[in-house]
Amino acid sequence: MVTIEDLGILRDVRVDDGTVHVTITPTYAGCPAMDAIRADIEAALPGEPVVVHTVLAPAWSTDDITDAGRSRLAEAGIAPPGISTGSTNGRGLVALALSVRCPQCGSPDTRELSRFGSTACKALWVCNACAEPFDSFKAH
Repeated sequence: MVTIEDLGILRDVRVDDGTVHVTITPTYAGCPAMDAIRADIEAALPGEPVVVHTVLAPAWSTDDITDAGRSRLAEAGIAPPGISTGSTNGRGLVALALSVRCPQCGSPDTRELSRFGSTACKALWVCNACAEPFDSFKAH
């Protein structure tokens, strides 16, 4: 199971005067999963007063995904994004990895089928080696 903590969506949890305050950040502004995530947080603490705060800044980045989250995504058949180096080569350009490894067989011989996958934050890819389709998180 991949958690919101694994994905870096969970920013803070604190208790203030008996109320649990949970702060989350969407992977994309307007992410349709936020209502479901909010409901799941509230359901996980039945009978407790819970306030879920949504913050947009700092913006979520695929760099916020934990190492455990990257492993769990791959185990679930979703290609985790590469980690940004933060290097701009002094010209304002960020190097990108064009190859996405197949989470099924590990092959880098893959191609993007559609920029739009099962959710707004993922793209649909296929492995040329094992022919399996898979989602890949869009790096941002």
